[in-house]
Amino acid sequence: MKNLTEHLSQYALYHRDERNILTHYAGIPLIVVAVFALLYWPLFSLAGMVITPAVLLFIGSMVFYLRLDLRFGLVMFIFSGISLLLAAQLAALPFWLWLGSAIALFVVGWVLQFIGHYYEGKKPAFVDDLIGLLVGPLFIMAELGFKLGLRKPLQQDIEQIAGKTH
Repeated sequence: MKNLTEHLSQYALYHRDERNILTHYAGIPLIVVAVFALLYWPLFSLAGMVITPAVLLFIGSMVFYLRLDLRFGLVMFIFSGISLLLAAQLAALPFWLWLGSAIALFVVGWVLQFIGHYYEGKKPAFVDDLIGLLVGPLFIMAELGFKLGLRKPLQQDIEQIAGKTH
């Protein structure tokens, strides 16, 4: 399994243009909420708790993030937890409103992604490696952390491999 630096560096190779990263700050959260919302239909109930594909995705992604890095895993727990709660609110809407809203968020999120990649001049990272779909949310949290002056050694390691943003 790749480590944190390897995952983020690989993803960063496709994301060096600041305009692309900026579109990802909006697009990725929209996509995450939309995916959780679209997967928020009950599979079964366990000890009074409803288990949905969204909850299973949340748990699986948390295992992935926490195995990579405890600090970023905790940040991703907060980000993903808020996204899951927003998705639950959407899922509580009447069927067509829930479905239409989730699809609209998904489409708008991807439109923003592709606009960013137009500026970048490169295809999205997930085209070459599907794990990029999980690394994308982690990448924007890391980029926000770097902007706040956090994890500078990690940022330097990524920039040595992928180059600086422009």
